[in-house]
Amino acid sequence: MSKSILHFYLFTILFKRYHLAVKKKSSRKMRWLLLLPVLIATTSPISASIRSWEEAVQDVKGKKYSPKWPSLDSRPLPEWFDRAKIGIFLHWGLYSVPGFGSEWFWSNWKGGDNKTVKFMEANYPPGFTYQEFAPMFKAEFFDPEKWASLFQKAGAKYVILTSKHHEGYTLFPSKRSFSWNAKEVGPKRDLVKDVANAVRNKNMKFGVYHSLYEWFNPIYIEDKMNLFTTRNYVNDKLWPDLKQLVHDYHPSVIWSDGDWEAFDVYWNSTAFLAWLYNDSPVKDTVVVNDRWGIGIPCHHGDFYNCADRYNPGKLQNHKWENAFTVDSKSWGYRRNMAIEDVLSIEHLLKEVVSTVSCGGNALINVGPTKEGTIAAIFQERLLALGDWLALNGEAIYGSSPWHSQNDTRNGDVWYTCVKSTFNARHPSSRPRRADMITAIYAVVLKWPENNLLVISDIVQDLHSGTYEVTMIGSEGHLKWNIDSGLVYIRLPDKATVKSNYAWTLKFKPK
Repeated sequence: MSKSILHFYLFTILFKRYHLAVKKKSSRKMRWLLLLPVLIATTSPISASIRSWEEAVQDVKGKKYSPKWPSLDSRPLPEWFDRAKIGIFLHWGLYSVPGFGSEWFWSNWKGGDNKTVKFMEANYPPGFTYQEFAPMFKAEFFDPEKWASLFQKAGAKYVILTSKHHEGYTLFPSKRSFSWNAKEVGPKRDLVKDVANAVRNKNMKFGVYHSLYEWFNPIYIEDKMNLFTTRNYVNDKLWPDLKQLVHDYHPSVIWSDGDWEAFDVYWNSTAFLAWLYNDSPVKDTVVVNDRWGIGIPCHHGDFYNCADRYNPGKLQNHKWENAFTVDSKSWGYRRNMAIEDVLSIEHLLKEVVSTVSCGGNALINVGPTKEGTIAAIFQERLLALGDWLALNGEAIYGSSPWHSQNDTRNGDVWYTCVKSTFNARHPSSRPRRADMITAIYAVVLKWPENNLLVISDIVQDLHSGTYEVTMIGSEGHLKWNIDSGLVYIRLPDKATVKSNYAWTLKFKPK
C-alpha cells in the first residue's frame, strides 16, 4: 500500500471517529482532540496531493464525483432503470414532414443522395428549403394522453423523446434555438413538456434524447473547421440547452447521440456529467448512456448502447440497452413504409426476451407522424407486446440474468431469474453465491413438436429435487424427467394456454 493511500485511509478512520463523537454528544474538547490528527493530516503535503479538505469531507458524508471517467464510472446505477426493462423511444421532428427515407433526410438531401434528391425534385418547387418544412409540422392530432395510455398498455416503464435530433430543431422552447423550435414555429407548443406530463401521469419515467451535434449549425461548423480547438458551440449552445432540459423537465434519462465527430474533451462531457451527478435536480435518479465522444461508446456511461440495434446475444459485464426500431429501416416515420419492413410480434418478443436475459433493457422505437399520431401498425405491435407482458411480465420486470442465458441444447429458450437483492454495482452479472433466487424463468420462443420441451441448462437445479415447474397462463404442475443430461418437460396442449407466442416456464423452489 502506498503512503498516500495509507494516509487517506487513516484520515477516513479519524474523521469517522470524530463524526461518531458528535453523534454521541461527546464534550467539545474531546471532539477537537479527535479532530486534531485530521487537521494535521489535511494540512500535510501528502494530503494536499491527494485531495482538498472539502473533497475528503464530501467523500465521507456523500460521494462527490469528479469530471473524470473513473470517478463517474464509480456511480452505482439507480435501481429503477435495471428493474424497468421496457422503454419506448420516440423519434419525432421535421423529418416526419417529408416522411421519406429516414430521420437523416436533410443530411441525405444536402449530401446528394440520389433517391432523396429525386423525391424533392418531384414533390417540391425549386429553391425549397428544409426550414420550410417547419410550418408544416403542425401536430394537429397530437394527444399526449393517448400516447401515454398506449405506452402504458404496451408495458413500458419509461419513455424517451427526441428533444433535438441532428437537424437542430428542438421540441422544447430552447433559449438558444430562436425560431427553430416547436414553440415558435410548427405546432406552437412545448412538445417535451406535453409528453413528459402525460407520461408521468401514467406512472412512467420520462427521458430525453439529445443530439450533441447539429449538421448545419454555423457555430458548430466553425468549431469543426478549427479542428475542435475552439468550443464556442459547446459553451454557447449545447450546454445551455442540456441544462435547460434538466432544470425545466427533470428527465430520468439523458440519451446522448451525435457524438462521433469529436472527442469527449471537445464536448466537455465529463464536466457536464459531474454537474449532473453532483448538483443537478436529478442527481440521484438520472441515468445516461454512453455516447459522449469518440471512443466512449461501450466504455463509459450508466448504461451502454454501443451501437444502434445492439443485441450481443450474450451476457455483458455492464448494464446495457438494446435500442431498436419497429420499422426495421428507419427511426423516424416513413410514409412509404411497407408491411414487410415492420417487425412481427414474434421478432419483437425475441428482441425483448433475449435482451433482458442478457442483462439489457429493451428500448422500442416508433416514429410519430407530422400530425402527431402513432401509426396503426405500430399501435398493434405495442398492444400485442403489452398483452404478452401483462401475462408474462414476472419473467421480465425486476428480473436478473441467470447462470445461463440461452439454453445450450435449445436455442429457442432464454433464461432469467428473480433475486431477493439488487446489485447496484453489477446489475447485469450472474447471481452471486450469497444471492437468494426466488424463481427461475425459461421463455420458450418456439413451441416444441409433440408438446415435449427438451432443454439442458436447468438439469442440475431440477436434479436437486427442490424445484416445481409450471407454465404461466396454464394451471397445474408440469411433468418432467431427466435422461442423459437432458430434461424432458411435458407441456400442456397448446390450445389450452393463454399465450399465442413466447411461453414462460417458471421453476420455483418448493
